[in-house]
Amino acid sequence: MKYDYLIVSGLYGAAFAQQAHAAGKSVLVIDKRPNIGGNVYMEKIENINVHKYGAHIFHTNNKTVCEYVNRFTNSPVANFKGELYSMPFNMYTFNKMWGVVTPEEAAAKIEEQHKEIIGEPKNLEEQAISLVGRDIYEKLVKGYTEKQWGRDCKELSAFIIKRLPVRLTFDNNYFNALYQGIPVGGYTKMIKKMLEGIEVKLNIDYLENKSELDKLAEKVVYTGAIDAYFGYKLGTLEYRSVKFETEVLDKPSFQGNAAVNYTDRKTPWTRIIEHKWFEFGKDENGNDLPKTVISCEYSSEWKSGDEPYYPVNDEKNSALYAEYKKLADAEKNVIFGGRLGEYKYYDMDKVVDKALRYFFHNMIKLNV
Repeated sequence: MKYDYLIVSGLYGAAFAQQAHAAGKSVLVIDKRPNIGGNVYMEKIENINVHKYGAHIFHTNNKTVCEYVNRFTNSPVANFKGELYSMPFNMYTFNKMWGVVTPEEAAAKIEEQHKEIIGEPKNLEEQAISLVGRDIYEKLVKGYTEKQWGRDCKELSAFIIKRLPVRLTFDNNYFNALYQGIPVGGYTKMIKKMLEGIEVKLNIDYLENKSELDKLAEKVVYTGAIDAYFGYKLGTLEYRSVKFETEVLDKPSFQGNAAVNYTDRKTPWTRIIEHKWFEFGKDENGNDLPKTVISCEYSSEWKSGDEPYYPVNDEKNSALYAEYKKLADAEKNVIFGGRLGEYKYYDMDKVVDKALRYFFHNMIKLNV
């Protein structure tokens, strides 16, 4: 049988596959892992949905994307050497940092501290100081960010920090988005519903079997690393990887919050996730869970054999990606999508939106 689409799995791939199938196309989805859903895969441990490849909170202002995801289907804390601060940066943060009690006082303090930045911020450090001032940058941004990216903040692009909201209110929602949360029952349940009626084969590495697999379909949807697709022939793009240490604890709560970011440079992990609190500490029947599962996250430079998580969108890597993009554009039967396929730090809603828009722009009815 020849398929219309062979899709290398992931969130982009799942959304693409669902739309293609709904449009009457024949689809085969493959994944080199033993599970579907790419990095949003969740597994059950002690009846808790555990984010196996790192915590993901879906958030969007796009009503179409929200309604699409809903068909298939708590804020972090910052710890600086034992001092706990509210995230994102809001009046709770400013009150504890400076003792201010009104938005006017907080704004004046930030204004006073960001005067050291003249002109348009040139890097992440300058962007952060211009947003929240030197004090908050030094305590709550610098150490965490340098652990996360393995680079000095002066070497990182300003745009990375722009996605973190700053509010002169007592609003603790992490994202400035109308819709945010975790799908009821978890992402794996959502992906399974998206792939209903679609043939799925696991434990298949596309790149190791490329010539054979390409013969099975008219077009390939590739969501893996773009430089790996071309055998690194132009050089290797840089990525950040993440490693996890997950532990089951025989207690009802460890930290009382889904995510605690450790913002000092010396603490080796970037954050600790307590998975049960993404779903309010309850199982699917609303019962309290007697145990808890935590994951310590460690950020590292990607090397062969690691999972690439985050593209490093600095000037050097962006220039190399532009050359790979020229090669990708010449591949007429391959669609490159997702964070790795497009070498871009997408949020999840943008990944889904890109997959949906492919069909819109190709005159295939959008089923939302």
